[in-house]
Amino acid sequence: MTQVWFRPYVWMDYRLALLFALIIPLILLVWTFVQKAEGMQRLLMIYWRVASLLAISMYLMIGGFGVGFISALMAQILIPIALWFWVDINDEIDYYPNSPLKLIFTSWRWATTVYCSLGAIALLPFLGCAFSGTALKTPYCSVWLEAPLLFKDYFHHNSKPAFLGFLGIVTLAIYVIYLSYFVAVKLGKYGRSATH
Repeated sequence: MTQVWFRPYVWMDYRLALLFALIIPLILLVWTFVQKAEGMQRLLMIYWRVASLLAISMYLMIGGFGVGFISALMAQILIPIALWFWVDINDEIDYYPNSPLKLIFTSWRWATTVYCSLGAIALLPFLGCAFSGTALKTPYCSVWLEAPLLFKDYFHHNSKPAFLGFLGIVTLAIYVIYLSYFVAVKLGKYGRSATH
């Protein structure tokens, strides 16, 4: 495969995603349950619902579906919105006593917001990969598929990429239906208290 100059940055993006989107929030989720910090627990549960779109994007990219670029971009846009949209949860977190948990949670929240915002901007030039099968096969686009394929080799080595991509399409359809229902019905009816 022809080398592209930004390949190390793509791999760095996946490593940062692993840190900010999976490892730290998983640790925080356990910590908030131990500390019984309900506002942070609620926000993390919302976060996990939205961030699952990143996992769906991985499976779409394993299957070679260009729509994975669009879903990855949408995830990076929706995550910061999910982290800051809920006024009642924000107030609850603000009133939580100062502690290492609150400091690390707030730091993660800001770091994830910055990471996702910069990641969304960085992904914009690659949206063309979503609309052309020919472009997807070029080194310019296929460099983004390397990490998902490595993930497949580690965790699904006996599965075919087409099958995993099909699972990605099915879960994306379910996700879009659920998100549409939430935005059109629950959010429209209950506003910012729709998560209760």
